[in-house]
Amino acid sequence: MNCRLEICVDSIESALNAQSAGAARVEYCDNLIEGGTTPSYGSIVSARNNLNIGLHVIIRPRGGDFLYSGNEYDIMRRDIEMCGECGVDGIVTGILLPGGSIDVDRTARLFEFAYPMSATFHRAFDLCNDPVQGLEDVIDTGAERLLTSGQKNSARDGIEMIRSLVVQAADRIIIMPGGGIDESNVAMIVTATKAREIHLTGRSPVESAMIFRRQGINMGIKGLPEFSRKVADTERIKKIASILKMI
Repeated sequence: MNCRLEICVDSIESALNAQSAGAARVEYCDNLIEGGTTPSYGSIVSARNNLNIGLHVIIRPRGGDFLYSGNEYDIMRRDIEMCGECGVDGIVTGILLPGGSIDVDRTARLFEFAYPMSATFHRAFDLCNDPVQGLEDVIDTGAERLLTSGQKNSARDGIEMIRSLVVQAADRIIIMPGGGIDESNVAMIVTATKAREIHLTGRSPVESAMIFRRQGINMGIKGLPEFSRKVADTERIKKIASILKMI
């Protein structure tokens, strides 16, 4: 089995580490603490200029739910246009309706607007009200792949649904498991689901180079460290890539 490895990154450093470790593609985001939002123009240009592997960019104007206003939808279209101008290979997005079903119409229009960039429907699917009908709806949007944790917090917990989705998809769309996947469970998840692509972060904490460290002040969410960050770990990703080659 040949399983392609996609690494979810939120910095140019992580993107370059993923490339050097053997990833086939990166999904470039900002704000992974919120599940990922659209990165800046400068970040996208830097990634495109420095990567020779696939570059997909998340189109998500904010954290929270996946029900978007008219203004937010316009932002998404403009961000897709920017991605096309920057030479991005694919976009990752998805919209839900208030009742929890897939917004086929508006998502399909985004994917049509993005063409010829590749189209991935992201984990908004994991919040939809009916995964069986949801998969058919995602296929109707024109998406080439679906990123899902099987409507659980992790792909490991959602493995039965992921396996069922792969069967239901019947090669009409790529089902790409993602969420909590690492070197301890990637072989089991790929083998059990027969997934052809896999999505993970492979990150480890990196200490800041700051010598002076002001204590007691939070620049963001209280409780998150101010002087360390998580970065794609080259050695961890190499190990995962090696595991995938042996499956």
